[in-house]
Amino acid sequence: MPCPIELEAGKDPGSDGNGILKIGVLSDTHIQEARQGNAFLHALAERHFADAEIILHAGDVINPDILMAFADRIVHVVRGNMDPFVKGIPNRKVIEVGGFRIGLIHGWGAPDTLEERVLREFRGDLLDCLVFGHSHHPLCRRRDGVLLFNPGSPTDRRWAPFHSVGILELGDRIEGRIIRLDD
Repeated sequence: MPCPIELEAGKDPGSDGNGILKIGVLSDTHIQEARQGNAFLHALAERHFADAEIILHAGDVINPDILMAFADRIVHVVRGNMDPFVKGIPNRKVIEVGGFRIGLIHGWGAPDTLEERVLREFRGDLLDCLVFGHSHHPLCRRRDGVLLFNPGSPTDRRWAPFHSVGILELGDRIEGRIIRLDD
């Protein structure tokens, strides 16, 4: 079953008071200029990730200095195919949060077989969710019990129908929501 898409570009409604942990998810920002990028991401964080304690960036950051927009949060990032080598930024990682295991990778190659490639990279890891990017197309669906989550891109939609980011909500189970940024 597909995950919900928040159709209005409104502010994230926040926690429902039931102990839901929120994670802001983005990918494929492709931002080169740090000052502009920080301003853009800071505004995005205030509007859509206000209640997110953790930020996941699935690569193609380009300029890692832009991640300072999230300096008040825990940030996990992986290297995308367009990113320069930066010590400490891996190609893939597994994060354990709230009793869930989340794989984080960028991805590569043709979009039509992207899911298979990123799943193969985590073969043997027991994941609850796999976050990836690369295609710029938002995706939120379960496959063999794993939530596959691609937030799309907030800056370059390519052939996607809209710019987007995502939210993961961790409670009794892990759920995802794509947030459409275009009005």
